Amino acid sequence: MFFDPLYLILVAPAMLLAAWASWKVHSSFQWASQLAPASGISGEEAAAVIVKHSGLNGVAIEPTEGFLGDHYDPTKKVLRLSPQVMNGRSLAALGVAAHEAGHALQDAEGYPLLRLRNGLVPLASTGGTLSMILLMAGFFLQSFEFVIAGIVFFSFTVLFQLINLPVEFDASRRAKKLLVDIGMVRPDEAPAVSKVLSAAAMTYVAATLMGVMQLLYFLIQAGLFGGRSNDDA
Repeated sequence: MFFDPLYLILVAPAMLLAAWASWKVHSSFQWASQLAPASGISGEEAAAVIVKHSGLNGVAIEPTEGFLGDHYDPTKKVLRLSPQVMNGRSLAALGVAAHEAGHALQDAEGYPLLRLRNGLVPLASTGGTLSMILLMAGFFLQSFEFVIAGIVFFSFTVLFQLINLPVEFDASRRAKKLLVDIGMVRPDEAPAVSKVLSAAAMTYVAATLMGVMQLLYFLIQAGLFGGRSNDDA
């Protein structure tokens, strides 16, 4: 499985897409960071308005570190915003803050896919590490049982990524609608917000595609798809 041209053929397109998506989200955020909303509010203020407007009692807003490390913690009911978003008074900051508030709305409404995604977090995080250990050991020792176990654990990570896609798209949809409906973003400012959130969404698409292609590669190597066995690896 090491230095296998088949791996590059399958995974290289996803890697290129991931690199492009990373560049796109950074460039889009930097571009929209220069655009001040007519409302003049910050990302923290936008998130607070959405939380209050939606009646999300008990949802707190806290700072976090890292560029675009923004996220919603459903276990603690906390919106964590990076400095660029929390303190930023730009359309980029408003879009990202509203997106995370969209996850809080999903949580409050019991959005089924969010619940499913959250339930898969332990399996996905454990499976990501354990699967690589099992797969490498399986291919090295020519152990079909280890390879299958590794594929099963890796499948949980891919399943998490697949379920995560509609969750992220739905949060962005809610964000764009709420920002305009509440009046924090004017209709003519909405396209800039959409550009930032669409670029961010592509990073999830790229990660999912890479996971799917890696899973396909492992299935082929195990002889479970495409007729190739690990004796040919």
